[in-house]
Amino acid sequence: MIETRDLTKKYGDLYALNRLTIKLEPGDVYGFIGPNGAGKTTAMRILATLLAPSWGEATICGYSIYNKPREIRRLIGYMPDFFGVYDDMKVIEYLEFFAAAYRINGPARRKKCEEVLELVNLTFKRDAPATSLSRGMTQRLGLARVLLHDPQVLLLDEPASGLDPRARIDMRQLLKRLGQMGKTIMISSHILPELADVCNKVGIIERGVLLYDGNLRELLARVQPNCIVLVRVAEQVEKAAKCLESHPQVQNVELRDGEMRVQLVAGCSDYTFIPDVLVQSGLKLTMLKEEEVNLETAFMRLTRGMTA
Repeated sequence: MIETRDLTKKYGDLYALNRLTIKLEPGDVYGFIGPNGAGKTTAMRILATLLAPSWGEATICGYSIYNKPREIRRLIGYMPDFFGVYDDMKVIEYLEFFAAAYRINGPARRKKCEEVLELVNLTFKRDAPATSLSRGMTQRLGLARVLLHDPQVLLLDEPASGLDPRARIDMRQLLKRLGQMGKTIMISSHILPELADVCNKVGIIERGVLLYDGNLRELLARVQPNCIVLVRVAEQVEKAAKCLESHPQVQNVELRDGEMRVQLVAGCSDYTFIPDVLVQSGLKLTMLKEEEVNLETAFMRLTRGMTA
């Protein structure tokens, strides 16, 4: 559905995007992650045919951005990070205006507008002035607008930007529904835990260069290949650490504020031996849990916070 090869955007000596190569299949929900100025918005604008690359190729649904921009625009829904709404329009009028631009005419226009309002849970605001909506509702209205022509591909640039916790939850649930509908979605966001909840693939970009592109689970395994277990005992933590360090399945034990961070040897993920070792040594176990690696951890380990 989306494929790029060596896609590059250069301003003088500055590379805003440097040889981006990605491939998204139908139904993929792709989290595009990077610091501010990393090249995410540049890439999305190029894919939306709003910005010409310096060189490289990009296709959407088999159409090239160079010679088939009109066909691409019929197939995509692009939602920028910031957009305005018209002061003198109600919510339903705003959607009908864009539906007319998509050449949805007659009774089908009103029906489609009502359908997308229901999808984004804004039916109760259909007759409210568009400018009276909260930030979260405005974001949902923007998403309703790009869904009017039932696009196969969605390019969403920071759709959860500036939203309060409840609005972010609503947006996350909506993105899940769109993914279940078979849409191919590319999302850029700084709210990494929520991306991990909706995406099956991620791309991490920094200074215009793609550092990682692939499955989310593979990324987490890459940044922490060894299983790490967090352990607490009621007392004698130093003795507990020595007991575990001598076990053949333990690579090392690190003490942190009375808690043991036990790293197992490569390839070992079974830590059921830990309670037995501690109990046999006369120690009382109070906590045992595997350390979770999340998308934020992976992002921090792969990037250095530099922009283009």
